[in-house]
Amino acid sequence: MVQNTAKGYWIAHVTVTNADLYKEYVALDTEIVAKFGGRFLARGGSCEVPEGNAQERHVVVEFPDYATALACYHSEAYQSAAEIRKANAVSTFVLVEGIAP
Repeated sequence: MVQNTAKGYWIAHVTVTNADLYKEYVALDTEIVAKFGGRFLARGGSCEVPEGNAQERHVVVEFPDYATALACYHSEAYQSAAEIRKANAVSTFVLVEGIAP
């Protein structure tokens, strides 16, 4: 029997305040996400904000399922990296369960 599990996502909106130190976070974050089977779908590319206010960068990361997205975010490794992000950027971070296929 095939289980139709919804994917999990991180959606982050970020304004970097110290680009040099933020690079350290990006390097750590990339490795940690990969270890949990995540992949970046969007990471700071061009964007348009036709309504409302937004941060400068937008990041979307897809995980195999919501439980894995939560586990990665709450992992000791990611929380350590997140301290670098929090010290060098203003961000909003949302963990979202996708729609089951």
